[in-house]
Amino acid sequence: MQQYDHDTEETRAVREQPFGVRTAKALRLMLLAAGLVLCLPAAAHAYIGPGAGFALVTSFLSFVIAFFAAFFTVLTYPVRMIVKRIRRKRIPGTPRVKKVIVLGLDGLDPVICERLMSKGELPNFSRLASIGSFRRLGTSTPAMSPVAWSSFSTGTDASGHGIFDFLARDPSTYAPVLSSSRVTATKRHLRLGPFRIPLRGGSIRSLRKSKSFWKVLSEYGIFSTILRVPITFPPERFNGVMLSGMCVPDLRGTMGSFTYFTESGDNDDRDWQSDRDERPGGSEKSGRDEKIGGLVIPLERAGDTLHASLPGPENPVSNGTLSLPLEIRINRAQGGAEIRISPERFFLAEREYSPWIHLPFKAAPGVTLRGIARFYITNLEKPFGLYVSPIHIDPEKPAMPVSHPGYYSVYLAKRQGPFGTLGLAEDTWAVNEHVLDGKAFIEQAYLFHRERERMFLDALRRMRRGLTACVFDLSDRMQHMFFRYLALGDSDSDEIRTHREALYEMYREMDRLLGKTRSFVDDGTALLVMSDHGFKSFRRGVDINAWLAANGYLTWKEQATGGEYLVDVDWPRTKAFALGLGGIYINRLGREREGIIRAVDAGPLKEEIASKLLSLADGPEGNPVMSRIFNPEKEFTGPYRSCGPDLIVGFAEGYRISWNCARGKKWDAVIEDNTRSWSGDHCIDPALVPGILFSNLQCSTENPNIVDIAPSILRLFGIDPPGYMTGRDLFGPEGGSERSSKDGRA
Repeated sequence: MQQYDHDTEETRAVREQPFGVRTAKALRLMLLAAGLVLCLPAAAHAYIGPGAGFALVTSFLSFVIAFFAAFFTVLTYPVRMIVKRIRRKRIPGTPRVKKVIVLGLDGLDPVICERLMSKGELPNFSRLASIGSFRRLGTSTPAMSPVAWSSFSTGTDASGHGIFDFLARDPSTYAPVLSSSRVTATKRHLRLGPFRIPLRGGSIRSLRKSKSFWKVLSEYGIFSTILRVPITFPPERFNGVMLSGMCVPDLRGTMGSFTYFTESGDNDDRDWQSDRDERPGGSEKSGRDEKIGGLVIPLERAGDTLHASLPGPENPVSNGTLSLPLEIRINRAQGGAEIRISPERFFLAEREYSPWIHLPFKAAPGVTLRGIARFYITNLEKPFGLYVSPIHIDPEKPAMPVSHPGYYSVYLAKRQGPFGTLGLAEDTWAVNEHVLDGKAFIEQAYLFHRERERMFLDALRRMRRGLTACVFDLSDRMQHMFFRYLALGDSDSDEIRTHREALYEMYREMDRLLGKTRSFVDDGTALLVMSDHGFKSFRRGVDINAWLAANGYLTWKEQATGGEYLVDVDWPRTKAFALGLGGIYINRLGREREGIIRAVDAGPLKEEIASKLLSLADGPEGNPVMSRIFNPEKEFTGPYRSCGPDLIVGFAEGYRISWNCARGKKWDAVIEDNTRSWSGDHCIDPALVPGILFSNLQCSTENPNIVDIAPSILRLFGIDPPGYMTGRDLFGPEGGSERSSKDGRA
């Protein structure tokens, strides 16, 4: 069984409104022990969730809890092992392997892999395919990462696990909500001077249905290490360790909001004002301009010294936003600036990333919310520019449950140093908003990649038996931002050639990572290398709501505000609306708050909308915009098929939901050019974007699907898959049992 040392020191769319999950019991203890606690160094644990708030624990309590948790774990180890052996299920079959390694490479595309393999540029992939197998891996419907990785985890489609998009909608308000997790805040507080003390705790729960296959393994006593697999927040309890991935928020409670400091009045050439006009009310009062994905804050200059404040999370015990004073002293002779932000002081050269900087936000005596961020000077001369990454939860003093056990993130931080915890760590919005250029983004993405590689390889070194699975995001984020550079042309500029080569180099980096992974493979190890989907170009955006409005299915209010998230929809006069990255909902009577369509009329209305959408054409050539429209009620069989959209749009290659439609804004253009840096995507017809599956095992089918991975791994350990799993055994008697005698190593 895998062992870890127990450290005893201490253990987009919905992004704007973090508010309160509080742990009342902990705060009542804080009041009882106030004299002692207030004498201690300020620290706290806090949860800040998307649309939620905080669960506070004082530094004294968190230290005591962490100490005794680790001490108790070590002390009771023999007893717990005996209990586990008694309670665990007996493996019914004969295990074919001792170990399974899953190397997840998000978004790696089979077409590009095949092209580079044919040129001899991916020797480790080619070697693995020659001794085992290589297949295109069917993705989920819809082809989105939260859906696909949930299918990987549970062995069933969206109708079996209930995740249909990044977003779902609240029928009582029409507002978008995160589809993956739900945070419930307490509403009862005790006023104590300027502070609000919660009288009851809140809760965080996962919305993914069905059981993950590592939890099934856990029931049979098999240990698993799960690193950064998407839709694992909040982390679940099982026999193993986990570091959560996609959907872990930042310290502000968003899915990742950067901060950009620049000198006031010098923003014109960056088009900072565009969203100020679109978002009524905010920026003049606050002195800062809010952008999609971040804040732009003016600096005050006095000679070569500049001042501002870095906003942090909302104060969990009183009103207002916490912040830290920022001072920047430019040193042209050294080509950088000295940056002071309490309690840190460091020198930063122009166009170089800082190490992780610790950012303690003190909310009250004994209550400090701790984050980490990287700093990057974009321009030393006027106008000076300083980028600050989203503020990640500090893994060494975690402000929310980002790992299982809770001290596992502390262990990792003690072992390798600070690391990023944000679910969507690579800051794609900073590139979209022209804060970071391509070079800076690539450097940042590789910094995260190296952190994850160290964790993964360290886990493999410690692995004796069981499962280790890790998902790497570099491949997905790079292709989202640079896919447009893959277009061939004789007159390519240096920029096009440079970024195209960066994409191909990323594929070669994935090959090198595979080579390092293969060094841990022996005769008793099954190695699976997979991606959840592939990629295609995103050239044109389609506003489904604009189309619905033009065709009489959606009505906008006469006095539109220009707001987001469908606030301008006239619901009593609307039959259907789009939300998320491809879902269409019928405004059903008795289901939506102001629904008008009877259940008996919903079916014919869906067929009418689908038929018309399939005929939508673009340009003088009449290019088809839609490839397929899915009706979950007819095409899915799982118990949660009614929880998702009424229709799922499968776009043709080159098209995707437009940015304005994704934000729920009133817009007139149905089809328009995508002008953002985000130029590659996969939220289209799933048949057009399969992923990859390489293995040192012989795959027994030519058309595997991502739902097949979970039951296949269970079978490798001799375990019968649960009945809810719809996938097949890819390595069964037809080919899997006749595994190559070669072990997958060079």
